[in-house]
Amino acid sequence: MLTDSAALDRAEALVKLARRAGADSADAVYSADASQSVAVRLGRLEDVGRTENERIGLRVFVGQRSASIGSTDLSDAALEELASRAVAMARLAPEDRFAGLAPEELLARSWPTDLDLSDPVEPDPEALRQTALAAEDAARAVAGVTNSEGAGVGCGQAVAALATSHGFAGAYSATSHSLSASVVAGEGAAMQRDYAWRAARHRADLLDPAEIGRMAGERAVARLNPGRVKSGPMPVVFDPRVGGSLLGHLVGAINGPAVARRASFLIGKEGAQLFAPGIRVVDDPLRRRGLRSRPFDGEGLPTAPRDLIADGRLTGWLLDCASARQLGLAPTGHAARGGSGAPMVSVTNLHLAAGNLGVSDLIADIAEGVYVTELIGQGVSTVTGDYSRGAAGFRIVNGALAGPVAEITIAGTLGEMFARLTPADDLEWHRAINVPTIRIDGMMVAGE
Repeated sequence: MLTDSAALDRAEALVKLARRAGADSADAVYSADASQSVAVRLGRLEDVGRTENERIGLRVFVGQRSASIGSTDLSDAALEELASRAVAMARLAPEDRFAGLAPEELLARSWPTDLDLSDPVEPDPEALRQTALAAEDAARAVAGVTNSEGAGVGCGQAVAALATSHGFAGAYSATSHSLSASVVAGEGAAMQRDYAWRAARHRADLLDPAEIGRMAGERAVARLNPGRVKSGPMPVVFDPRVGGSLLGHLVGAINGPAVARRASFLIGKEGAQLFAPGIRVVDDPLRRRGLRSRPFDGEGLPTAPRDLIADGRLTGWLLDCASARQLGLAPTGHAARGGSGAPMVSVTNLHLAAGNLGVSDLIADIAEGVYVTELIGQGVSTVTGDYSRGAAGFRIVNGALAGPVAEITIAGTLGEMFARLTPADDLEWHRAINVPTIRIDGMMVAGE
């Protein structure tokens, strides 16, 4: 894997080769990652792995025609051939009046260098093994845990670089650390499993492995002997580890390409009151040590924190340059790049701002409801807004959590769910999408 400066050199060299081959404009993106992982099960080492990936991608424009191509060979000869092929492909491509690089006047000319995305210390495999063992031991020590699916620890490093023919050149690197444990409680047909997991840019920001294990064990035991609930409309409360999916559906509906295709239930809702007043959803690409932080976007535009929802109102769409041109709007710095191909729209560190109620107060007036800790299936359409997913969790009876429930379905429409959403005050910061506990009234629950 190349250093930041070497990666940028390769990307700039490829852009120059593309121009020499006949491209009117071009951009090149380099991406690489290296990771190692250790997995244990029942106190024994089960797997040790290491992976390394490196790729460079080129996008060229000949008039309004474009083509993208990628390679894992970064030699001079390979890059020269890559540039020639890309230009030849572009000349045969159909015209696209929305294609093109980002407007030069909008390019990032400087960006923050203090995001603290890289951990200088890389643990050795033995240290990873001991961490995984500690997590699994703690999980297996919880009364009621009968088996283990294992614990895993991983760490890695990634480098990204982008160069364009009209003057942008930037690169950055980041590290990642993760820790997980998954165990089984109960016996025979009554067995239940659950897990705990954390990820961070710096190893020091992970929870203690014993805490991860304890959480996994207690969650699995709490799910034993699930019951059912009667069908009907009732409040549904989403645990933070599943509540983030609701913001994911919002992002899918305000994604610029989807809006340009008119494939979103929020068409015509720009500026509309989607949530209750006071609700705020923020995308923050410049969060220190954020799991998705980035100093510039995939087209070389500057990034900055932005309220997607402000005081309950939708502030606009998430746009790369192509979708911005289609909609006659300005790009928002939300373009992301893979190893090759055109940009896609992506958010970074997303969160729903905390509310004013504690969790106990949030559920205090619920006579009958469900607290969801697991969602199953993909029955959600951001085109129509329809929502229907399998779920498991706990009953809420007279304002308190009761026994576990499973094999239920929760349903509604995203528009109504957003309007009825109430957040608690327990926001934590350890995911790419962070939300507090969320209550949504009037959802349909199918149980018995």
